[in-house]
Amino acid sequence: MRIFVTPCDGIGPEITAATMDVLKAADAAFSLGLDFHFEETGFASLEKYGSTLRDETLDRARTFDGIILGPQSHMDYPARDKGGVNVSAGFRVKLDLYANVRPARSRPFLNDAKTMDLVIMREATEGFYPDRNMYAGTGEFMPTPDVALSVRKITASACERIARQAFLLAMKRNRKVTAVHKANNFILTDGLFLQQVRKVAAEFPEVTLNELIIDAMAAHLVRDPFRFDVIVATNFYSDILSDLASELSGSLGLAGSINANAETGLVCAQAQHGSAPDIQNQNIANPTSLILSAAMMLSWLGEWRGLPQFEAAGADIERAVDAVLADPASRTRDLGGNTSTDAFGALVAGAVQSGDGERKFASA
Repeated sequence: MRIFVTPCDGIGPEITAATMDVLKAADAAFSLGLDFHFEETGFASLEKYGSTLRDETLDRARTFDGIILGPQSHMDYPARDKGGVNVSAGFRVKLDLYANVRPARSRPFLNDAKTMDLVIMREATEGFYPDRNMYAGTGEFMPTPDVALSVRKITASACERIARQAFLLAMKRNRKVTAVHKANNFILTDGLFLQQVRKVAAEFPEVTLNELIIDAMAAHLVRDPFRFDVIVATNFYSDILSDLASELSGSLGLAGSINANAETGLVCAQAQHGSAPDIQNQNIANPTSLILSAAMMLSWLGEWRGLPQFEAAGADIERAVDAVLADPASRTRDLGGNTSTDAFGALVAGAVQSGDGERKFASA
């Protein structure tokens, strides 16, 4: 199985290195046959090639089975015409990785976390984001110096396919889908989204569909997140809600995420958080999010290709992460511990290699 790896910016190289330690341990323990190919994106690519993301890079990535994408410092990139391409958007749009799957699960040993076990299914290729909703140029423009406009694109096809993935996932979980919208104001765009969700819902009579306005959803997520199972929404709403849910469940640094295409099977593991350039090269970043994202990638590949050893490896990495996090002394600085980035990765890799992640977690 061929995996394309690009660490990108900030803490990306550090958390990617820790993730690679874990993946190599899983590769050995489960005989996965992983073959890794490394390539530069972000500032390293800009310095070397004049662009943060080259077309050649995307063309190569498309030929792989899975992708590990490190965080980017997009806000610090130069203008697009100077080579500052949004790396994350490039992978999602150009490779049509439309399903951004973002789970948020609380852990009982993190006492301040809200109890929850939900998944946010985010449409990732259109919406309010101006760098992915036009054929040429961007969706933001200024007709005069004191007027700025932005175009939002919502298509029936994109809404239908993300809704279908939400309902398929709900069938494997608790059979509840919550569709988030603002159709009382965005009558046409969010109205089209709801129309497609209801159309798909009719194919899944076993699944209960609830609809919530985005502001009410934020309030309910804070008040009682345990009531939710699978949440589906357009790009912008899901982006905000997934950060909120992850922080409520313990920390944004504990949240895994994949971008996937259910038709081609291509999947990209990507941490939910940013590049944190203020702590780069200090070996203090928490690599959990990217490690869990890599575990999700393995599980996705296992399910999509019918490879049970990949699903088992993904589940084992998750158990190993929980086993390490259950010990306060093993946590990174953001969680109140002093464990370094590479040491945390080594601890998780060790738990995977020894095969005792489940046993450790069960006794914690």
